[in-house]
Amino acid sequence: MHPLFDIHGKKALVTGGTRGLGYKMAEGLMEAGCEVVIVGTSARVEQVAADFRARGFSCWGVQGNLGQREEVERVFARSLEKLGGDIDILLTSHGIQRRHMAEDFPLEEWDEVLSVNLTSVFILCQKAARIMLKKGYGKIITVASMNSFFGGQMIPAYAASKGGIAQLTRELSNDWAGRGINVNAIAPGYMATEMNAALLDPQNPRYATISERIPAGRWGTGDDLKGVAIFLASGASDYVSGAIIPVDGGYLGK
Repeated sequence: MHPLFDIHGKKALVTGGTRGLGYKMAEGLMEAGCEVVIVGTSARVEQVAADFRARGFSCWGVQGNLGQREEVERVFARSLEKLGGDIDILLTSHGIQRRHMAEDFPLEEWDEVLSVNLTSVFILCQKAARIMLKKGYGKIITVASMNSFFGGQMIPAYAASKGGIAQLTRELSNDWAGRGINVNAIAPGYMATEMNAALLDPQNPRYATISERIPAGRWGTGDDLKGVAIFLASGASDYVSGAIIPVDGGYLGK
């Protein structure tokens, strides 16, 4: 690997790392030589981490509910312990989705989505930065969305949370870029993941509408995010901060 992209020996925390896009980005970091703690909501996280170790990677699992503030703090403390008390890279890939028309959206689900998708991200970034600032180095990667650029439909809480992630990423960059921490966001386009199962149904009229707008001619996969994750986690991105990087097959440009 070119030295610019070398992350051998770096220590990373990846939330949402047991499945979907988070799993693939965690895998990409490990393939590039990084030690990774993955966070998941179920006990399955331990098996996923064990499977990674069986492939020769340095991977540890921590279970926790990032919708509960005290759990966020416990998860971070436990992850830091597994990483030997240090962290170089934070990648926040967890998130939930709830669908209702805006006029019927339950407030308890609004609170749940904002707590998981936005508040917990800020807490994790804050805690990681306190360690990174002491050594003058760190890479924080958040996960935004196409809904950071436009509103979507039937997802007012998700759209608000992902708009918030984009603005949070820029603000944290303004606070920390001059002190050695790069803060950037990856904005996945339409991805063939479990979260998009309803949209991937060919019977859903939106499937054709979305597919026709993607110049690459296909929906994305988790593997499509590995390169940008390694770039943002490595020295190759040392002068990139506050960016929201779409990985969307050209969708936003059409």
